[in-house]
Amino acid sequence: MISKGEGDLKTAVQQQFGRVAAKYLTSAVHAQGEDLPVMVEAANMRGDERVLDAGCGAGHAASTFAPHAASVVALDFTESMLQQVELLAEARGLGNIATRLGDVESLPFDDSTFDLVISRYSAHHWPDPAQALNEFRRVLRRGGQFILSDVIGFDDPVCDTYLNAIEILRDSSHVRDFTLKEWRNLFSTAQFSLEVVFTYRIYLEFEEWTRRMETSEVNRAAIRSLYAVAPSEVREALQIDGVGHSFLAVVLRGATINR
Repeated sequence: MISKGEGDLKTAVQQQFGRVAAKYLTSAVHAQGEDLPVMVEAANMRGDERVLDAGCGAGHAASTFAPHAASVVALDFTESMLQQVELLAEARGLGNIATRLGDVESLPFDDSTFDLVISRYSAHHWPDPAQALNEFRRVLRRGGQFILSDVIGFDDPVCDTYLNAIEILRDSSHVRDFTLKEWRNLFSTAQFSLEVVFTYRIYLEFEEWTRRMETSEVNRAAIRSLYAVAPSEVREALQIDGVGHSFLAVVLRGATINR
């Protein structure tokens, strides 16, 4: 059962990304990235895997994994994002990608359906990440893996507050950039091992970053104000300059435990 708060948030996700889905197909931050080949390498694929891309967005991770897999199911909560996946798959000649409308917290698949679950730049929108990870474990076959790539929060509370405030002002459907400690706890509770495969930074040019999400001018001004008053430790942690800022991100790999 979805609570009123969760329902409102999930509606916001659909509205926000339904409106701007096409921009994510061409976004350089999403279409490229040093994490994409690392994610594939970390999976150590044989070529016969059935892969689920959970919260697939415009399908850049799905299309990166597809040449190495038997099949990929790209699942997203927003129909217009799935249309972008289909366009990308067609442009790249990938016939083994199927799209599915659905919620990561209530997957429309039987137990033990997939060999690998991947997710990239989606987890910070999940109202209940613990439930999502439980679902991933449920649909994975024995010996299956989960590979996640996402922005992470800071252990320092001042830096973490600024990070998530900036994120929410830019995109009201943002929930949280979880810290590595929080991810360790979430993986452990869902009975996944956890390995930090790769750490990297994502540089975000302010104008393109806010334009992509169609952030209001009021909120753009608020973000600029936070830039201006940020203490030195925040400016250093987010690498704030006159043009934008950068986020710290990780690729995490989990294997199912006790299966």
